[in-house]
Amino acid sequence: MTKTSTNKTILITGAFCGLIAVLLGAFGAHGLQKFVDAKSIDSFTTGVRYQMYHAIVCIILGSLAVLDQKAKKRIFYFFISGIVLFSGSIYLLVVDEILGISLSSIAFITPLGGFLLIFGWILFILSLIKIK
Repeated sequence: MTKTSTNKTILITGAFCGLIAVLLGAFGAHGLQKFVDAKSIDSFTTGVRYQMYHAIVCIILGSLAVLDQKAKKRIFYFFISGIVLFSGSIYLLVVDEILGISLSSIAFITPLGGFLLIFGWILFILSLIKIK
């Protein structure tokens, strides 16, 4: 992948994740309360919030010219994997009541996703420290 192509992919993915966060946030605020309790709504909101935070960070990451492309890719992959595992597992765990299936066996994925997000931030900080 070229530098421009990598940055474009990061930017588009960040914007897409932001769009999905807004759509899921609207669903959580206006449609989900008919089906699940307040605690589940809070969990869902946490997933949306973390997805949006990291969508915005991906847009910033794709816009930074001072970071090495290899570092950008690594950070991006950790953030996207973290979004999918952390927020995605929360979404699934909340809607399992609606779907009528128990997805409690995937609960271990949420902290794994959180770890990936944390590790992405650590890589981001280390990459910023290395700027000359």
